[in-house]
Amino acid sequence: MVMKREKKKRCGVIISALLLAGLLFTACGSEETAGDENIAAEAGEENAAAADAEDAAASADDTDGNVTGVSEMEDGDSGTGQVATAEDMVTPEEVVEEGMEPIYGDAVQDGVYEVVVDSSSSMFNIESCTLTVQEGEMSAVLTMGGTGYLHLYMGTAEEAAAAGEADYISFVENEEGQHTFTVPVEALDAGIDCAAFSKRKELWYDRVLCFRADSLPLDAMAKGAVATVESLGLEDGEYTVEVSLEGGSGKAGVTSPTRLTVEGGQAYAVIIWSSPNYDYMKVDGVQYDLANEELGLQGNSAFRIPVGGFDWKMAVKADTTAMSEPHEIDYTLYFDSTTILLQQ
Repeated sequence: MVMKREKKKRCGVIISALLLAGLLFTACGSEETAGDENIAAEAGEENAAAADAEDAAASADDTDGNVTGVSEMEDGDSGTGQVATAEDMVTPEEVVEEGMEPIYGDAVQDGVYEVVVDSSSSMFNIESCTLTVQEGEMSAVLTMGGTGYLHLYMGTAEEAAAAGEADYISFVENEEGQHTFTVPVEALDAGIDCAAFSKRKELWYDRVLCFRADSLPLDAMAKGAVATVESLGLEDGEYTVEVSLEGGSGKAGVTSPTRLTVEGGQAYAVIIWSSPNYDYMKVDGVQYDLANEELGLQGNSAFRIPVGGFDWKMAVKADTTAMSEPHEIDYTLYFDSTTILLQQ
């Protein structure tokens, strides 16, 4: 009986030992597994960070400008399909300003002009544009600031994705290696839909372009398209006219109404700035120096410049010496023909 009890006791000890060992083994295995999972998670996070860095570096090839330190929202993953969503794009800007009216090809004289194009997206950087007008039809060569886009389509991104390749406008590389696109221009001073196909993302992005009429030279407008001395029937003499200024930082201004002189069928306006820091103006590439002494004026900068047309935004440049170095600034002047008054 004693021997049987001893055997049972030894068996119980052995079983208990085996059970304890099993529990310890299981616990150790769980700790090791958890440790492996933590290591894997950390490695996954590092891999994800590396992938993000690589994606950010690759995105630099898809920009159209020399932009640094800016998050490329357009390089985010938009999911399936060939049309970029609003989440994929930077916030679009308005390109058609209040008061703009479409100007069609028949209002512009035949010729080739360098014009300014505003884009609704900072990611679609147009470095320069050459406008060609022929028999009322307009087309433009856009020279891009980068090589991130392969095709354009004159319409929306959805229309581009549904169209065929024959309807796409593919880039042409110029001598400097820049991408250029030749596009039709329906009108100036109007919003024109233009879809752009990203090389890296293989998605169509919505853009709106505005070809600015105020960047044309004075003599580009066709006869009758802009009010002139002749069309208004202005005789030689002294007048006043309301003038408004746009451009620059918006802080500068000009005196209005201002003096208007008509001599031999040509109109000249006196422009008096709200600052004495302008030393010359340019109209149609011709420089006009300070005329304060000639006009008998003191104080703020004054110039006498030709007026090629009324009731449209006339592009001018003014050089300011208020900065550390002299700097030419682009402005527009608008002379309102309805406010012209003859001086007795």
